[in-house]
Amino acid sequence: MTGITRQLAEFAAGLDYDDLPAEVVERAKLLIFDVTGVMIRARHDAESTESMISAVTRLGMADGDCSVLGDARAYAPPAAALVNGTLAHSLDFDDTHAEGSIHSSAPIVPAALAAAEMAGASGRDLIAAVVAGYEIQIRLSLALDPSAHYDQGFHPTATCGVFAAAAAAGKLFGMDAAGIDSAFGIALSQAAGSMQFLADGAWTKRSHVGQAASNGLICATLAAEGFKGPGQAFEGNWGFLGGYAPDADEAKAVDELGERWETLRLAVKPYPSCRYTHAAMDGLIELQKAHGFGAEDVEAVEIGLPETGRKIIGEPHAAKINPESIVDGQFSMPFCAAVALREGGMGWDDYAKHIGDAETAALCRKVTTVVDPKAEAAFPANMSGTVRIKTRGGEFETFVEIPKGEHENFMSEAEFRAKFDGLCAPYMDDARRDKLAQALLNLEEANSVAAVFQLTQPEAG
Repeated sequence: MTGITRQLAEFAAGLDYDDLPAEVVERAKLLIFDVTGVMIRARHDAESTESMISAVTRLGMADGDCSVLGDARAYAPPAAALVNGTLAHSLDFDDTHAEGSIHSSAPIVPAALAAAEMAGASGRDLIAAVVAGYEIQIRLSLALDPSAHYDQGFHPTATCGVFAAAAAAGKLFGMDAAGIDSAFGIALSQAAGSMQFLADGAWTKRSHVGQAASNGLICATLAAEGFKGPGQAFEGNWGFLGGYAPDADEAKAVDELGERWETLRLAVKPYPSCRYTHAAMDGLIELQKAHGFGAEDVEAVEIGLPETGRKIIGEPHAAKINPESIVDGQFSMPFCAAVALREGGMGWDDYAKHIGDAETAALCRKVTTVVDPKAEAAFPANMSGTVRIKTRGGEFETFVEIPKGEHENFMSEAEFRAKFDGLCAPYMDDARRDKLAQALLNLEEANSVAAVFQLTQPEAG
């Protein structure tokens, strides 16, 4: 029987644009559109960006032919993938897969974009490569069991993402299954991503997603030039699944491959924070609208979460009620709840407004988190949440099983456009932004991927 590594390689090499269901194509275009807006804003506003740009410049990689979105310069391909991948994850506003507990576009689209520019690929080529990457990355995370993977200190977006980036890039290079199999073997030595950033709000969650994109591109390029990687990268004795989780299920890596499209189960974020915070934020906003209370009326809030989510956004409680940085805030349920109550929503600019704000800090101290049986029962299919809130005017409760943006509760194209405009408007005028949006939403018509993404560059003057 063909091993799972080879099956995934054959899937990636053999997937043609014309094989994709129409709904998968449309979903992939929306996901690429969404993450493009995130990258453009992060190029200008993420506090980690300038040090990243300075580093790649010092390393001599700020001179090449590949795009960094929102940047007038062109970079060497590995640098473009590194920077774009880091940008895509810097706002924590990029897409997610609930059951896989994973972000997909951030490591995959940047690697595919650099490879597409290297290869002179079309929009159709890019869409097929990105979908191949989505399907592989998500299935690898499902096979690992993301909760167990997290418990070992790994971030599956990056550890699984490097293989998906390699597959997407390899496909754009026109590699056959043997070549992509070899790229997987090379990527096995690059699969990394530590959750230690949660201890002090470090920026490495962003950079190791960028590194997954860049390393995947490099692995595919090495394999394309004949460099040999080991076989059985996933199922081997010292392979990925055995080494990165205690009880991986190999069958999930190829279950209904090419028949069930996990791409359609990717969710898009309405708020720039950890996806585990979103159901509760939806619930708080819903209760506030229904009962008319203000943030000043709130006496206590209890948020019920699945255990895996609570470990990330609810513990340790003392740190979560006192976020000192954007990263702290992105992974703090009390902070996100406080902002939602004060603003009736949450946008990227709310971090600058609320980190260190005395009233927001006081509201954070009124928020506690618990493991909730209903949320736990709905997990991992959904990152659900229960809200119990005590106000001056009464006590209210709601349970949100499917947060906004999940495939069963998806955003409309108008909501996508509003998010995109909100992210890009400070740095692109209406006409240029509309031209870029239309090009991305009709990506399959583009003969040149490079021409589309050149529209993200700042206008002269």
